[in-house]
Amino acid sequence: MKIYSVYDKEFNEYGRVLSFDFTQILTALKRKECPDNTIYVPSDGDLECCSVTDMVKDEVFGGLPVQAGYCNGHNQLLNCLEYHKSSEVNITEGDMILLLGKLQDVEKGVYNTENVMAFTVPAGCGVELYSTSMHYAPCGVNGSGFRVAVILPKGTNYGKPAEANDPLLWGSNKWLIAHKDAPEAKQGAFVGLIGDNIKV
Repeated sequence: MKIYSVYDKEFNEYGRVLSFDFTQILTALKRKECPDNTIYVPSDGDLECCSVTDMVKDEVFGGLPVQAGYCNGHNQLLNCLEYHKSSEVNITEGDMILLLGKLQDVEKGVYNTENVMAFTVPAGCGVELYSTSMHYAPCGVNGSGFRVAVILPKGTNYGKPAEANDPLLWGSNKWLIAHKDAPEAKQGAFVGLIGDNIKV
């Protein structure tokens, strides 16, 4: 598949590149582990105390309380696509690739992976992904690992509301569609991605 850059016009439908100085948060991010698998920590004190986190809170989320965590590790597969009823900010310590889809292309929980687009995000870059941009764990470049800070409204990605009956709702403010070959499918996630489980 063709891989675009977040600086290409094709990315405009999915998000925007942010112009904050991310030095402080990148320094904190470098100290976090980068395992062979992929880990996600929704809230991390070292990232949340950075001044740029407050700037993102005010200028991207309009002053709403936020959490700053990280997604680190190694991954080359699509596996799933998730979305939130809010933007998400990603700040990457090294080069990475995002596999993105449009929520508007989902029909009754089904999405064809042939519509997925890939975008490189260069080291040190921060992007806002719009609420209609489906995404999941980043992919490394040429098999390398990644470290990416993730800023979301406070409370996102925790336990699923007890009374919710939406089959796509996988956690708080987290709707998830899995590929049949993804580990999440075996854990009970809704299987709605048809086509190839894309590998970068």
